[in-house]
Amino acid sequence: MKFLYSTLIFFLFFSIQSFSQDMQEGFTYLETGKYKEAEVFFKDILKEYPTNKTARLCYGRAIGLNGKATAAVTLFTNLLEDYPTDFEVKLNYAESLLWSKNYPDAKVYYQKLLKENDKSFAALLGYANTLSNLKEFDAALINVDKALGVLPGNPNALVSKKYMRLGLASKKVSNQKYEEAETILKENFTSFKDDKETLLNLANLYLISKQIEKAKNTYEIIGKKPEDKLISLNGIALAHHLDGDDKTALTVSKTALKSIDKNTSETLKNQTTERYIQALIWNKKYTSAKTEIDKLLDDNKNPENWMLSLRATLNIYKSDFKKSIADYNLILKKDSASFDGNLGKANALKASGFYNNAYKSAENTLTFYEKQKDASNFIKELDLSFTPFVETKYSYSYDNGDNEANAYDLKAEVLFSTKFKILANYNFRTTLNNQIDSLKATTNNLLLGVSYQLLNNLTLKGSFGITSSDSESKKYNQLLTDISLNIKPFKLQSLELGYKRDVQNFNAALLNDEIVQNNLILNYSLNTNFNLGWFTQYYYTWQSDENVRNLLFTSLYYNIFAKPSIKAGLNYQNISFKESKDNYFSPSKFNAVEIFVNLIKDETAAKKKEWFYGLTAATGLQYIENDDAQSTYRVQSNLGYKFSERALLNIYGLQSNIASAAASATTTASFTYTEFGIRFKWIFLKKPLYKK
Repeated sequence: MKFLYSTLIFFLFFSIQSFSQDMQEGFTYLETGKYKEAEVFFKDILKEYPTNKTARLCYGRAIGLNGKATAAVTLFTNLLEDYPTDFEVKLNYAESLLWSKNYPDAKVYYQKLLKENDKSFAALLGYANTLSNLKEFDAALINVDKALGVLPGNPNALVSKKYMRLGLASKKVSNQKYEEAETILKENFTSFKDDKETLLNLANLYLISKQIEKAKNTYEIIGKKPEDKLISLNGIALAHHLDGDDKTALTVSKTALKSIDKNTSETLKNQTTERYIQALIWNKKYTSAKTEIDKLLDDNKNPENWMLSLRATLNIYKSDFKKSIADYNLILKKDSASFDGNLGKANALKASGFYNNAYKSAENTLTFYEKQKDASNFIKELDLSFTPFVETKYSYSYDNGDNEANAYDLKAEVLFSTKFKILANYNFRTTLNNQIDSLKATTNNLLLGVSYQLLNNLTLKGSFGITSSDSESKKYNQLLTDISLNIKPFKLQSLELGYKRDVQNFNAALLNDEIVQNNLILNYSLNTNFNLGWFTQYYYTWQSDENVRNLLFTSLYYNIFAKPSIKAGLNYQNISFKESKDNYFSPSKFNAVEIFVNLIKDETAAKKKEWFYGLTAATGLQYIENDDAQSTYRVQSNLGYKFSERALLNIYGLQSNIASAAASATTTASFTYTEFGIRFKWIFLKKPLYKK
């Protein structure tokens, strides 16, 4: 925010001198802002009249307003020694403190002057401007009104008041008091109708507070002046982006780019080019964006920071975070206070798994931009992701083989740092089969473990516990194990290698059989920058009944839309068992193919007091052994509500007739499985333990 650093008033306080007409040329220089010429003029006068008060005052103002504030303070200090009671000299000394940005001393000195003369317009306005520069905007506005009471309608005081309102409104925005800020900004229009600076601040307020339509309307008002058309279009494009309409944002940016002509300033040309490239990136037109960025950087030995920021942004969208961080470091080397450099680097570091350094970059942003909303929210979201939480779930399931199950789950994660956390999971489950003499069994599973981030792209998890099974015919305990290594080997890829020991617990009969499963697991995920994705899962399982299973699942999908997220794809599943068993589904070969569509608004994307949801529909064919193909279907859905940033609740349901979900060999021919449940998650601490 810019403020006036001088009263911009030049008083004709000079006494009549025999050579006053000779100095008229110098007075004119001062009044018209030609301070360099005034400095030369009065310097020559002082050679002939070195002690003349008027010439000394004028020379002091000339050098002070020409950027030599320290020298001006010295000159007026000397004048004060010669004229200790002269109020005009005191006023100029006070103003020189403003020029040198010594606002605390200026405040004290103006207070002394106002005790001498509380009706002095110069003293009142100078004091108001001093308070404004100290960001004491409420007091500044009170005093500028006092100055306007002395000289009503004074244009310099009205300009000062405009900037004071801009400063106060900015402070209100930082404190998220948007309605108060809006009221203050609109007060400027009483003296400055459709003032561009005020309109720009108003539009920015609307963007920050997500009042997108108001922002668009404000930019349209700005665009009524032909010379501000590009500013208007650039702002409207950004508003469309924040509203989730990236296609329109690109269309508007293209219009702005075509509107550049020979009269367009270099600054505005650069801003329009920057917005156009950003719009290409938002629309995932990465090749085109790279071409435009290369045009800016080719043969450019000293690229400007906005150019480097564009390349860094492009690489973030392409998940090439290492290159992005390198560019942000170049930006910060040139300008340590760069907002894009500091917060952009924080985002890239977070995505790369360097969480502690991400905190530092975001906090560094706030040292230069106090209470800045994006940086504050970044830290807040990072805190939430590392704050201990509990999650409870109840589910009820049944199939057409008369198997029923009720399950209660309790999960907790306690994070002690960004790298280390303790895991706990408890499950209580009852199963009942109404066909086999109402066979019933209960299980209690308890797992305790830890997770540790070994490297930024490498995390080790290990949990150990016990399962206790109890039925009318058998009781036993078995060891449970779940160990995994999560790796991000390359950009847009993730790999998980794991070992899991559990007990076959689909129904009561299988629990009685006490079949222990040892699973080696591989999960691999690949994303691309052209909306195609691939996920593959492989299980190799050896069991206590000496059977062996191979399970392969792979899914190829395409992201159709980002908001809401819609993707469609093809799934393939292959299962084979070493031996076919009578007590559970264990074909020597099983193949299934299905097509699916998925619509989702993820809970992590939902804001507080918003709904989130998901719906998956799939259909296909399955082949069991050498039997004829059977049609399959699968429907899954969930609906949830985020009460706050720390608490959410959702219900879910699914139904499927895919035989691979069966456990009983007798139900696979016309198997259907149904499950529904409710889940609650609560982040129960206000902040991470490491911030206590």
